[in-house]
Amino acid sequence: MEKYCVLVGAAKLEEKITLPKNRFVIAADGGYAQLLQQGIQPDMVIGDFDSLGYVPNHPNIVRHPAEKDDTDMMLAARIGLEQGYKEFLIYGGLGGRWDHSYANMQVLSFLAVNGAKGILMDQEVRMCAIYNDTIYFDESYKGMISAFAASSTASGVTLKGLKYELDHATLSHCVPLGTSNEFLGKPCSISVEEGVLLIMWQKQENDENAEKILNL
Repeated sequence: MEKYCVLVGAAKLEEKITLPKNRFVIAADGGYAQLLQQGIQPDMVIGDFDSLGYVPNHPNIVRHPAEKDDTDMMLAARIGLEQGYKEFLIYGGLGGRWDHSYANMQVLSFLAVNGAKGILMDQEVRMCAIYNDTIYFDESYKGMISAFAASSTASGVTLKGLKYELDHATLSHCVPLGTSNEFLGKPCSISVEEGVLLIMWQKQENDENAEKILNL
């Protein structure tokens, strides 16, 4: 089975999609058009197709009614998990409608609490969520990084090797304590003992390699 699951949504892409070698690509509704514009054929297309405006002629379609509980991106994430994937790259999930951007941040939390890792890819920022876990960055990372509680509280939060460090702190979803930290050009880590952290950092010159990003 392919190692990586790549989800592509309808938000306008300003950058080229970089696919890992071993991947399964799911287009979520309007993400199908985004992929075709870059000459990529997805392995599966899902959604209600209200964004796309038509049902594509594709051999592997999962169609859902417009009135549903999940967003198309969440449906794609669920399918990826059901098929056994643990590492997800998400394109076309930020920008456009603010509610959809926020919903896709929640998809990151959903993946994290289900034992998977997802990275939201954007022209200027990368985002992921960790649940009772640690994420590591090597010395090549530069610029800003922030960490926010995505659950009501995130306890045992430890930041090492960043400009502002924490030692077993408790973050609240009501207080943005983790905003605007900085890489120092040395290995660093962010960990949480109980809860979900949403982590976002500046896109790096060297992070076009999808495998490297997912192996943080």
